[in-house]
Amino acid sequence: MKKVEGVFAPIATPFGADGAIDFGRYAENLAKFDKTGLSGIVALGSNGEFAMLSHQEKLDLVAAVRKGLGPDKAVIAGTGCESLRETIELTKSAADRGADAALVINPCYYKRDLTESTIEKFFAAVADASPIPVMIYNMPGNSGINLSSALVTKLSAHKNIVGVKDSGGNIVQISEIIAGVPSDFSVFAGSGSYLFATAALGGRGGTLAVANVAPDICAEIYSLCLKKEYDEARKLQLDILQLNACVTSRHGIAGMKAAMDLAGFFGGAPRLPLQPATEAMIADIRTQMEKLGLLGKYK
Repeated sequence: MKKVEGVFAPIATPFGADGAIDFGRYAENLAKFDKTGLSGIVALGSNGEFAMLSHQEKLDLVAAVRKGLGPDKAVIAGTGCESLRETIELTKSAADRGADAALVINPCYYKRDLTESTIEKFFAAVADASPIPVMIYNMPGNSGINLSSALVTKLSAHKNIVGVKDSGGNIVQISEIIAGVPSDFSVFAGSGSYLFATAALGGRGGTLAVANVAPDICAEIYSLCLKKEYDEARKLQLDILQLNACVTSRHGIAGMKAAMDLAGFFGGAPRLPLQPATEAMIADIRTQMEKLGLLGKYK
């Protein structure tokens, strides 16, 4: 694929009342995202509840995303698993179903044994075997392991590792990565709260939960940074901070899905054991969305 850049929504997975994936609602959401300023979609990300999905469900979702988007939108598939063998298998299968790149989170269950050297070998082996470009996914909040700037910089030398999504929230670490990697290596913000900072430093975009709710605002922040119109980009960044918190740290997956419902997409309930948003959570989200004119915007 071409350079991995721009703003991507880590699309939610909609479930029906029986807990099965609702592919009809998924297609409706994709049709709406296809008309936005997003560069593409991430399937099987944290916000897609990838940890709750079976192997076959993951493959079916990747195929559905590729079918539901126009050719100008890129598809990135989350393919990280605990074992190297399964990660490679899922990456190859996702490529067969139309994924343009793989977003790979590091193994994390056996934390004591997962030294930096071991993780480096894991990513190198995945990249060696992958038929599509690989992006590193640093998500210490969920994995419990932070991938250091030194490790990411070292891995950036691999010809098939083309970027990193950093969800650690440490802008110093992100700055160190940008300073140390090749100029064509894509450093992505992993949260809407620091998209502006990452882009202004030379990052190439972001994969953002809040892009499920405010895709065009997020895309505009990145576009303005490319044009060096930093004052307007900074204003939009500050405008979405509270909404971003609502759909991430404050209310989690349930909050993000509730916000999607309010925006005119279909979010629905998370898959059990995760619980749906409460009325108090929804009221908080509604207040923030109202300020931004997002209520019903994507109906």
